[in-house]
Amino acid sequence: MGTIKQGILGGFSGKVGTVVGSSWKGISYMRGQAQSVKNPRTAKQVAQRDKFSLALSFIRPIQSFIQVGFKTYAQKQSEFNAAMSYTMKNVIKGTYPSFSIDYTKAMVARGSLALPMEVQKQNVSGQISVSWADNSGTANALDTDFAMLLAYNAEKQEAVYDMHTACRGDEGVGVSYPADWSGDTVHIYLAFVSEDGTLVSDSEYVGSETIA
Repeated sequence: MGTIKQGILGGFSGKVGTVVGSSWKGISYMRGQAQSVKNPRTAKQVAQRDKFSLALSFIRPIQSFIQVGFKTYAQKQSEFNAAMSYTMKNVIKGTYPSFSIDYTKAMVARGSLALPMEVQKQNVSGQISVSWADNSGTANALDTDFAMLLAYNAEKQEAVYDMHTACRGDEGVGVSYPADWSGDTVHIYLAFVSEDGTLVSDSEYVGSETIA
């Protein structure tokens, strides 16, 4: 029980309900009583946290790419959150505690811009390159659309990408990777964004390469 020391308008010491009164160097103060926080960490909660951590490990190295790739897809949320939500729902596979990422289902861009046909990859002399058949004029595809190429290193959780070097009409784009990627598996994605940035395509999983 609290004790009033200086009348009804004075400070008090002790506890009144959930309020604790005390003083320090003659100054009276009150604070709320600390509430016990229960964190039962149920199996479902732990599984969800593990899925979140796994999705984050994939999205974090490619945030700049995601900001463009999910620009038109994100609705009432950030591009990062939209990408995280998609990844957790569609890309994480398995059951707790053995979750993993299905890189073939990952999306690094979402949108309605048309993708090209006959997409092929190549890994030569420290560079991953992708080629395609120019389909400018088909649907909303234009030869000025920028190609967005991303190579994701699953072992190191690192990525290299290019978003503004080549256009659809160039029919190819390449990106160099670090020398210390030797022996690692790299997953390759291709997408396109319109010159004015208002349209983005879905990303296409082009395949994987083991770096020699």
